[in-house]
Amino acid sequence: MSVSSQLALLVLALIVTGVIFRIIYWPGIRLKRIARRDFPAKWLEIVQRRLPFFHSLPDLSQKRLKDLVKVFINDKRFVGCAGQEINDEIRVTIAVQACLLILNRTNNPYQKLHSVLIYPSTFVATREVRDELGLVSTNHIAMLGESWGQGKVVLAWDNVEEGVRNLTDGHNVVLHEFAHQLDSESGSHNGAPVLATRGAYRSWAYVFTNEFEELKKEAIKGKKGLLDHYGATNPAEFFAVASETFFEQPLKMRKSHRELFEELVNFYQLDPSSWLDPS
Repeated sequence: MSVSSQLALLVLALIVTGVIFRIIYWPGIRLKRIARRDFPAKWLEIVQRRLPFFHSLPDLSQKRLKDLVKVFINDKRFVGCAGQEINDEIRVTIAVQACLLILNRTNNPYQKLHSVLIYPSTFVATREVRDELGLVSTNHIAMLGESWGQGKVVLAWDNVEEGVRNLTDGHNVVLHEFAHQLDSESGSHNGAPVLATRGAYRSWAYVFTNEFEELKKEAIKGKKGLLDHYGATNPAEFFAVASETFFEQPLKMRKSHRELFEELVNFYQLDPSSWLDPS
C-alpha cells in the first residue's frame, strides 16, 4: 500500500472517529458540562414563584428539573415578536414548565425544537382551508399558542402568565403546546406519542380512544366534565388537553379518569398527584 493510500485511510479513520464521537459521546459530555454550571439565584426565585409545588418535589427531581432548564435555555432560541422583549422571567417561566413534562423521560425530547416565539398577547395565524368542493379560502385565526412541526413553538406571553397564576384550573398554554411537541416525536400530530413497548400502544389506543369518544359525546350534549371540550377537536388536541389536566388537576383526574391517569403516569414517568397528596 502506498504512503498516499495509507494517509487517505488514516484521514478517513479520523473522520469516522470524529463523527462517532460527535454523535454518541459529545451530547452526553455537553449536557454534563451544562449541568455543572451553577443555577442562577434569580432563576431559582422565578422557578419557586412560578411553581409553588417545587419544594414538594424530591431533591433529585428538583436538581434534574434545574439541570433540564439550564440545557433548555442554552439550546433553544427565544424570539420576541410584535415588540415583545425577552428576559430571564420569560425564558425561565416557559422553560421550567416545558421541562416539567420531561422530568423523568430517559430520552432526549425536544431535539427538533429550535425556537420559542413569544408574542405579547393573542396573535393571528393565517390558514388555508379547503372546503368540500375543493375551494381554498384563507382564514385568520386568533391564537394563544401553537406548536409547529418545523421546530417552533409560538406562545402569547399574557396567556402564559395567566396559566402560571392558576396552576390548578386545567388550562395551561405552555403544557398544552409542549405536549404537542412530544406528540410530534412520532412523526405526526395524532395523539399517539412515542411509547416504550408495542403493548403500551395497545393499552394507549384502547384507553385514549374510549376517553376521546366520551369527551366528544359530552361536547355534543354540552355536558361539563373535567376535561376541556377543546380536547374533542381531534386526538392530538385530546392528548394535549389531557396532559394539561394531568399536571394541573391530578387528584381529580385520578378519581374520575383513572385509566387515562395511569396511561399518562406511565408516559410521563411521574405522578403529579403525589406533589399534592403524598399518601
